[in-house]
Amino acid sequence: MTQQNNEEFYAYVGTYTTDASEGIYVYRMDPATGALEFSSSAAAGENPSFLAIHPQQRYIYAVNEIGEYDGKSSGAVSAFSINSTTGALSFLNRQSSGGPGPCHLTVDSTGKFVLVANYGGGSVCMLPIGNDGQLREATDFVQHEGFSVNPGRQNSPHAHSITTDVANNFAFAADLGLDRIMIYRLDLTAGKLIPSDSPWVQVEGGAGPRHFDFHPSRRYAYVINELDSTFTAFTYDEANGRLNEIQTVSTLPVDFEGKSYTADVHVHPTGKFVYGSNRGHDSIVIFEIDETTGRLAYVGHEPTQGEAPRNFGIDPTGTFLLAANQNTNTIVTFQINQQTGTLTPTGHVTHVPSPVCLKFMPR
Repeated sequence: MTQQNNEEFYAYVGTYTTDASEGIYVYRMDPATGALEFSSSAAAGENPSFLAIHPQQRYIYAVNEIGEYDGKSSGAVSAFSINSTTGALSFLNRQSSGGPGPCHLTVDSTGKFVLVANYGGGSVCMLPIGNDGQLREATDFVQHEGFSVNPGRQNSPHAHSITTDVANNFAFAADLGLDRIMIYRLDLTAGKLIPSDSPWVQVEGGAGPRHFDFHPSRRYAYVINELDSTFTAFTYDEANGRLNEIQTVSTLPVDFEGKSYTADVHVHPTGKFVYGSNRGHDSIVIFEIDETTGRLAYVGHEPTQGEAPRNFGIDPTGTFLLAANQNTNTIVTFQINQQTGTLTPTGHVTHVPSPVCLKFMPR
């Protein structure tokens, strides 16, 4: 089910701070047009690239995608409070992510822990959240081990995302370096990531799994593979956390000959469609989901009107898709056809330095 289209949202944008970025940007989104209006920005340390909003919507967390923190080989995670009237952010505190290059994080649905994926170090960790929204030191840290077939990108583990299932019982870490999705049972009492009875699922060698999303029915899941530009579809058994592959499809047109790497994946709130971003082809690919089997049928591609759409967001009503073109410093708004899943540019283009991640929150 989608929310009502008259609800207004804040859009929070994480960025890379190598150029002119001020950190995290806050916008008001017009629910009728999908246009973004600048509201505020917050200094958030170096490279606050990926964001996660606390389920109580009082706090937001950002990875600091760096290789050294506090004199150690580690990145960091920053915590902010959200002003309930304006949506503006106030810095709370920062903690080590345990490993270098954190690139993705999520908050479990109880709001007790932040889970972090460290790309550079190939590790994951759990950070407790205090009653004041501040982060405590990690209660668990898991170092992945191994390699895969691509010597340039897969000679060591590279955890690229960490996602909890809807029931909040399991966490799934897509590791690009291992060609595996690591599966952990969540222990929310001790703050531990316990390897599942089926501790991983393997994808095709050289695929490079990156981001991961669940179907709202809770019966299917989809991973986008960066290195070979594919989607892999799975059935999901939430009783035991098991994934079973059912299909792999290309995210690129059959006649494309250049270099391209995928980035992000989102299932539409209705469960009818899944979308993925291609960097190089610079497009959003659209597939229709067979809700009886979870299998995918190709719908089309829509150019993102910019370069390197690293991530994108679908607003909670399922009305608009906003693509973040990292290399051309723009966020472009598209309207989603609810019957076909196709995208139509609205003409709204927002200029943001090195945009990476978009997260929505009701105003």
